[in-house]
Amino acid sequence: MIIVKNQKEKLQKKAATLVEALPYMRKYNGEIFVIKYGGHAMGDAKLARQFAADVTLLQQVGINPVIVHGGGPQIGEMLNRLAIKSEFIDGLRVTSKATVEIAEMVLSGSICKSIVADLNAVGARAIGLSGKDSSLVMAKKIQRSKPDPDSNIENVIDLGFVGEPSVIDPTILTQSIANGIIPVISPIALGEDGNTYNINADTMAGAIAGALGARRFVLLTDVPGVLNKDGDMLTELTEDDVAALKADGTITGGMIPKVETCLHAVQQGVRGAVILDGRVTHAILLEIFTESGAGTLIRGQAPA
Repeated sequence: MIIVKNQKEKLQKKAATLVEALPYMRKYNGEIFVIKYGGHAMGDAKLARQFAADVTLLQQVGINPVIVHGGGPQIGEMLNRLAIKSEFIDGLRVTSKATVEIAEMVLSGSICKSIVADLNAVGARAIGLSGKDSSLVMAKKIQRSKPDPDSNIENVIDLGFVGEPSVIDPTILTQSIANGIIPVISPIALGEDGNTYNINADTMAGAIAGALGARRFVLLTDVPGVLNKDGDMLTELTEDDVAALKADGTITGGMIPKVETCLHAVQQGVRGAVILDGRVTHAILLEIFTESGAGTLIRGQAPA
């Protein structure tokens, strides 16, 4: 076989990439990485298969991945098909009894099993779970209030069956990891009142990362990361940096809850939380195995 010059250069670049990745493989060997998977990347079949291959590679080089997935657009699509109306308040879907049943069907049924199938197809061993399984997550009902613009009296808003994690028992996750199985978790949990609750996937993933003492919490989104006012991506932030960027209006809108979820995970002991664009091919691998990374890293107290 004859290797022409441009082929040789490509092979050399691949070899250089492997050399660059090696220290990170050693550094993260045996560590847990919790990955929140959602957005448009999850709805694209090609990106979904690539995601499965990348996660499988992480496991094969010694990292222990745990996936928590979302599915808001898919839930919305199913509700539209069934002519069930829904509304949002502060980014959270008002969830009736009928809506939470649809949410559980879509999340724990269709989406979760599809991700498991993609992982198994590329050689991993994966298992689909929800917060209900083995009492992984217990939920409490979310309460929201807004001041009346005329009287300034706080009005309580009922979001229905929308919850947030109250207690997490990660035993089933640690047992799965010990047996070489990748857990894939849908954000559905049982409340102390016996009702089923839908939980924001970012919130659930961050809480699970904290409960597991994960080395990394990776939040896949539809934006490159945290941007400054010139539109440039900020590669690393501390808690103080985040506070300053919120105060001067750099971090606004939908980025605020994502950053706060990352901060909460870091405060619970996660050593680094990353906001990453899931639409970029191999984004996770670029973030973990290259010096420059690919998203915005929010650091904890310990070295990330």
